Amino acid sequence: MTAQGSEGEAGILRCFGQQLRLLRTSRGLTRTELGAKLSYGEDMVASVELGRRIPKPEFIERADAVLEAGGLLAVMKEEVARARYPAFFRDAAKLEAEAVELHVYANQAVPGLLQTEEYARAVFDVRRPLLDETVISERVAARLARQEIFDRRPLPTISFVIEEAILRRPIGGRSIWRGQLEQIHLRGKSRNVEIQVMPTEVTEHAALAGPFTLIETVKGQRIAYVEVQKESRLLHERGSVREHEGQYGILRAQALTPRDSLQLVEKLLGEQ
Repeated sequence: MTAQGSEGEAGILRCFGQQLRLLRTSRGLTRTELGAKLSYGEDMVASVELGRRIPKPEFIERADAVLEAGGLLAVMKEEVARARYPAFFRDAAKLEAEAVELHVYANQAVPGLLQTEEYARAVFDVRRPLLDETVISERVAARLARQEIFDRRPLPTISFVIEEAILRRPIGGRSIWRGQLEQIHLRGKSRNVEIQVMPTEVTEHAALAGPFTLIETVKGQRIAYVEVQKESRLLHERGSVREHEGQYGILRAQALTPRDSLQLVEKLLGEQ
């Protein structure tokens, strides 16, 4: 996370916390009393007011209603929600949530949109340097919230090309790994989702430079998102986006078909 990104996130959370504290004190409530009305503990209220915790959407909605804020808190819900993501991914997350088409090439881990809660937690748990437990919980919740895209109407078109090695790596242990494979198999059966596996044994590969995501917005804008370590870029220039679109098209031709890919997942499940 960049220093600028960290400051922006902290500023949003501090601003929300200050508004919450002012509204609470104006209503003559202690943190304990407000927590009881919101079904949260005093510690949670204190952490949010001090900008140390990222409140969930339901916390914000309840607080707005209980404190009769008239939308003053609720209007900040989207910005607060964006603070759940690392700074380098925040703009991409917003575009992803509004996409009508989304195409993902992954070569390191199961894409976040397909991850189970247990797998996501295992991924964050093994990250180095170590993440704080609170940060891990917030990142897991944010990752799961992204998956609401699968239930959005009208249905977006979503596809994935995933390296076979990812499916064979039991991150979190065998039980978590099996649950993750079952999740991939389930998502792959959705009408608007296609999952393809890139076999390890292929002799030609169009994207050895690394993972990327292609996004098309409701306005017809086409964007490519690339990420390495904690550095990321959103590419808007048509030439650069076209290059990634070309790579993705070739990748899909080189990978197993969606049907054969799901059969491979079934084979891996049967081997356990």
